[in-house]
Parts: sequence; structure tokens; C-alpha cells
Amino acid sequence: MHASPALAALVLIVEDEAEIADILAAYLEREGLRTLRAADGQIALDMHRSMRPDLVLLDVQLPRLDGWSVLTQLRQRGETPVIMLTALDQDLDKLTALRMGADDYVVKPFNPAEVAARVRAVLRRTLRSPRADAPSALRVGPLLIDTATHAVHVEGDGYSHELLLTLTEFKLLHCMALAPSRIFSRSELMHECLPESEALERTVDSHVSKLRRKLDEVGLTQIPASVRGVGYRLMADR
Repeated sequence: MHASPALAALVLIVEDEAEIADILAAYLEREGLRTLRAADGQIALDMHRSMRPDLVLLDVQLPRLDGWSVLTQLRQRGETPVIMLTALDQDLDKLTALRMGADDYVVKPFNPAEVAARVRAVLRRTLRSPRADAPSALRVGPLLIDTATHAVHVEGDGYSHELLLTLTEFKLLHCMALAPSRIFSRSELMHECLPESEALERTVDSHVSKLRRKLDEVGLTQIPASVRGVGYRLMADR
């Protein structure tokens, strides 16, 4: 598994055939990517808004909202890369997908290894390398997180307070700070921050609780924020 020290890219698989979705997820996760699944177009749009994936694999023929409608709304929201999946092998459909803003187009039946390679290629084009130009310090609101020294400071007008965090608490904070409005599930946080641990996912709750207590002591309340039934995010949308 090609795990990255930074947060692995998140791919939303929008496919109503569970067997195909399972195969795609297995190949993508083998490449070190994280995956989410949506079985219809409306769920896909809801998950895109809440989870903010780095790329969407989007089937054309879907319940409730078809892939064309989903693609239209995704493009109204922003520039999340989209690879279309369809059983239709027509040049007109390919041109339509590209004109509507899709980044690539794959025809069923496909080789899942090829799909994974195309996902990687699109991500290379659209995601900047965190090693090339990322600063050693990450700022989120009053938090200043030094990735080189693992130091965390809370800064305000005329003061700077250093937080004394355990390594796991630092990893959790840094992970969520990379995408402060994104919701992270417990399993994602376990994978990123406790990869060698055999503890249950609920262990994350204990570490987050201790981190929150330390932030609360310096006036940052309810951070990280709990999202019922899903997980945690560092900051709510403003």
C-alpha cells in the first residue's frame, strides 16, 4: 500500500452496481487512496458537499439523478475532478462529457487497474505536491501548527500559547487541519494517525476528547467539532 505521510486523496465512487463499486474501491485502496461510495446521484451530491472528495468517479446511469445532472451541479460548485463511467461507447457521449467539464471518460466494461491508473493521472494533474511548496507551518484560525517540530501555538493579539500535545494528538490535529472544513470518519483518522494500532475506532474518541480539552483550556471551545453519526472536523463552515 502506497500510504502517504500527508492525507491520502479521497475518491468518491458514484455507482449503483455494488459489485462494480466494490471492485473499484479495492483497486483504488490498493493504490493508497481513500474511497467513499454513493449509490445514486442525490446521495453523491450530498456526500460531495459534506466530505469534499479530491476526485469523483461518476457513472452516467444512476437512480434519482443521472450522471449528467450530477456533473452539471458539481461544475456549478467548483472544479472537483470528475471521471465519467458509462456503458455507452459513443463519440457524442464522450464529447458531451468533456464539454460539460469531465476530466476523463471510461467505457464499461473496463479494466479496474486502468481506471486506477487514470485516477492517479488526473490527481497528479490537479493536486499540488505537498512536498514541493508546502510551508513547514500550517495556520488555521488562531492555530499555528509547525509540521517540522510538531509544535502547536495558539496565537492572538499580543500573545502566543504553546500546546503540549502527545504525538497522537498532534497527528489528529494536523490531519484535520489539512482540510479544516472536511468531515473525517473515525476509520479515516485511525488510518492516518494510528496506522499500526489494533485498537477499536472508538479509541479515536478518547484522543479527540483529550485534544479538545487542551484546546478548551486556551479558549478554543468545541474544537474539533463532532458530526453525529459521521466523525469529526476541525472547524465548521463559516
